[in-house]
Amino acid sequence: MLTLSVDNKDIHAEEDVSLLKTCLDNKIYIPHLCFMEESEHQSASCSLCFAEVEGQAVPACTIKVKQGMTVKTDTPQVRSLQQSAFKLMMSVHHIIPKCPAKKTCELVKIARFLGVSLRHKGLPKILKEPETDSSHPLFDIHLNRCVLCGKCIHICRITHDQSMWTFVKRGFDMKICHYGNADISKLSCQDCLRCMKICPVSAITMK
Repeated sequence: MLTLSVDNKDIHAEEDVSLLKTCLDNKIYIPHLCFMEESEHQSASCSLCFAEVEGQAVPACTIKVKQGMTVKTDTPQVRSLQQSAFKLMMSVHHIIPKCPAKKTCELVKIARFLGVSLRHKGLPKILKEPETDSSHPLFDIHLNRCVLCGKCIHICRITHDQSMWTFVKRGFDMKICHYGNADISKLSCQDCLRCMKICPVSAITMK
């Protein structure tokens, strides 16, 4: 077991565990969307899980704990980075009155924690057209809800050894897309649904 200091409190952790998981296991919340405990390599794509390690802001999901490590999760630098990333994310997110994610939506939880609005007006809203991709035989993909966390891609790969989801395009045009057989009878999706269940914002729904 290792001992490290987080926000001036000593906590214990197993070796070779990420700082983010260690904090979450010790009820120290750090905002995050793309972290997957099942994944060996974390993408850090959401740019939310910053923590200050030895005075330097780093994504907590990519750092392994070390003996004697000193961590702060609530510094002005950390909060500024998290708030900026969240506001940018919300500038390409479509908020709807009757969102299926409801109270389970991670964006609502993060907004409350960071003290920022879901409807930030400081950045122009950039949405994708069309809003819904219905080309999958089983699912509808709501592109302007998707936060590009990549969880659907990774969980599909972990479950089936290869993923039926992928990212396409770049920048503000980036989106998730499925590929493979369009015949639902030849897909394992309807017996799995893990991609839909793991989505933190209900961007993947049943037809």
